[in-house]
Amino acid sequence: MSLDLSSARLDRTRPLRDQIYPIVKMLILTGAIRPGDIIDEKNIAAQLNVSRTPVREAVKRLSDEHLVEVIAQSATRAVRIDRNEIWQSYLTRRALEMESAAQAAPLMTQDHADRLSEILMQHARAVERRHFIEAIEQDDLFHRAITEVSGLPRMWQMIEISKAQLDRCRHLMLPRAGQAEATLEQHREIIRALNTHDPERARLAMRAHLDAAYKSTETVLDGPGLG
Repeated sequence: MSLDLSSARLDRTRPLRDQIYPIVKMLILTGAIRPGDIIDEKNIAAQLNVSRTPVREAVKRLSDEHLVEVIAQSATRAVRIDRNEIWQSYLTRRALEMESAAQAAPLMTQDHADRLSEILMQHARAVERRHFIEAIEQDDLFHRAITEVSGLPRMWQMIEISKAQLDRCRHLMLPRAGQAEATLEQHREIIRALNTHDPERARLAMRAHLDAAYKSTETVLDGPGLG
């Protein structure tokens, strides 16, 4: 495993572990650290010019999301992508996000609708430019914004943990013809459902979207090195 972290920049006035966590997480999600690879904390610390302590703390947080596992007293590795683990992640995320949408529907205002539409537009622009990592970020922002409308912002923390394994598959699917366009149309339908203020319609629109996403995820689960 050869990593290049030369572009990473840390703000020494902020907790280092909180900045290192998304760096290492993105390495795992994008496959720079592949399933089964040992997490070389010493190398990461050296490249970031920090001690191993904040790296170890960041890796511990990733273990809570089941992205890494301890294999010895002092060694961790990126977990292999497991079909059953993905299935459980999907079921958990679906339950949380369907409820989030249902709770948000009666509370929708024009400002909320405008915010979701703006995120959708930025998502579409990222897809058009083939900036797929940015597109995933806008996708996440859309779902997070719905939890904020629902008045249950902490729910997003639970959703993030539940979808960590799913996110690895999302990155492996990039780019895939038609996938991004289908996601955008599903997001439009979610906005339409939320704007009716009907909790059940919003719940079903979210379910249809996440079911379609999982169906796409299944196509990568039998890929080389994933199981």
